[in-house]
Amino acid sequence: MTNPYVPLLFLMGIGAVLALGGVGASAILGPKRYNRAKLDAYECGIEPTPHAVGGGRFPIKYYLVAMTFIVFDIEVVFLYPWAVDFATLAGFGLVAMLTFIALITVPFVYEWRRGGFEWD
Repeated sequence: MTNPYVPLLFLMGIGAVLALGGVGASAILGPKRYNRAKLDAYECGIEPTPHAVGGGRFPIKYYLVAMTFIVFDIEVVFLYPWAVDFATLAGFGLVAMLTFIALITVPFVYEWRRGGFEWD
């Protein structure tokens, strides 16, 4: 009898070889034309500076929008299977989802207080 994990390990090995092979091939075959624009740091369209402009606070609007997407995306990912199998999960599923919704409310309220939902 063979070990049932052998096919899984074999597929993981193939995946690792393909991933590392793709990275290696791009490093060897890819173009090597660097210029100043490519080497400069780039984050969300804001010009990189050593400190905030005018010595004030750094604008975090972009990061709040990204956090909103992540929070609601994760919420849907967990709520959808619960809604589909609601009858089987019964009371335990209800308590687990209420706890999850309470926990997910914390970043929602944080972003609301930081002004992440004000589009000006």
